[in-house]
Amino acid sequence: MTATLDFDALRPPSPHFTDAHHAWRASLRRFVDREIAPHAQTWDEAGAVPRDLFLKAGAFGLLGAGFPEAYGGWSEGYDRFFSLVTSEELARVGAGGVSAALMVHTIGLPPLLALGSEALKAEIAPPVLRGEIQISLAVTEPSGGSDVANIETRADAAPGGYSVNGAKIFITGGMTSRFAVAAVRTGGPGLSGVSLLLLDLEAPGVSRTPLAKQGWWASDTAALHFDNVFVPQERLIGQENGGFAGLMANFNNERLGLAAGAAASARVCLEEAIAWAQLRRTFGKRLADHQVIRHKIVAMLQRINAANAYLEHCAYRVQGGETPVADLCLLKVQATETLEFCAREASQILGGASYLRGSRVERIYREVRVNAIGGGSEEIMRDLAARQLRL
Repeated sequence: MTATLDFDALRPPSPHFTDAHHAWRASLRRFVDREIAPHAQTWDEAGAVPRDLFLKAGAFGLLGAGFPEAYGGWSEGYDRFFSLVTSEELARVGAGGVSAALMVHTIGLPPLLALGSEALKAEIAPPVLRGEIQISLAVTEPSGGSDVANIETRADAAPGGYSVNGAKIFITGGMTSRFAVAAVRTGGPGLSGVSLLLLDLEAPGVSRTPLAKQGWWASDTAALHFDNVFVPQERLIGQENGGFAGLMANFNNERLGLAAGAAASARVCLEEAIAWAQLRRTFGKRLADHQVIRHKIVAMLQRINAANAYLEHCAYRVQGGETPVADLCLLKVQATETLEFCAREASQILGGASYLRGSRVERIYREVRVNAIGGGSEEIMRDLAARQLRL
């Protein structure tokens, strides 16, 4: 009898997951299987996630997971391994654009909660966690990508606040978010001149241009342009010229989340490849009975298990209060290279079936590059790790 080597069976046992984590997985899986999975392909083709999904996710508690109870979230007993479970269960759908759209607040809201005034947090966080509005992070610029030290978008002093001029690009949720936490230059050159402002993306002077993409179709991505956009003083997040620290902490969390999603997506590819290899017959026997196919499958598993072990190790260290920047950078590279390898090998095993739109492998294959580039490209990650090691 052929063994069932599915998404769960392919996950190595781990000492880090408790009954609470398993309960969250079971509950979240029911929600995903009911509200997301049946519609993922339709939403991907449509290029949008319906607003009612945000409201359902807010009511269920997905949007509030790990956020303070004071603003409508839940965080009692929450640790990094809950977030790994969330990344895995959303990745099972095989449509990263749905996750990117639905969970964009996980990169947009943390800087506000870490540095913002109490009034600002109380105004913005509750409707975001209820799914009523979205909040994005706006750092990347046309001139220098994610080079924060050389941010060119300026926020000059104006009566009662700031006048913002400049542009941002590749902004996830930029077309549909109501607000964006934007990195702007309020001082001199370098990191010490960067501040964070909460921009109302419906304010006069803001224009948005949708960007067509290779993957993540269900998540909108935009170029944002600011032409003398007025931002009230009370929407300064933290201290003027003190925005860099909030961004760096956010980037580390983003990289851990991206790595978790990439590793889980690689396991989806493996699950699909195994199922096809056990079903498909060529030259009188199953694909799985051909040595070359069996070797492809175990090579995928080898890399996935290594990436997963590194992921859990880094999550354990972060949970313990460390900030292992070099390892988080290398983890992201490890996980995204694993995803790239597994997406290719799964596509080879599925053959023509992987080239037809509608399968998880086809969607994931289109998402390889955004995982490898977003949150810091492989080249930037390796260089940052090298600098952290003081080579």
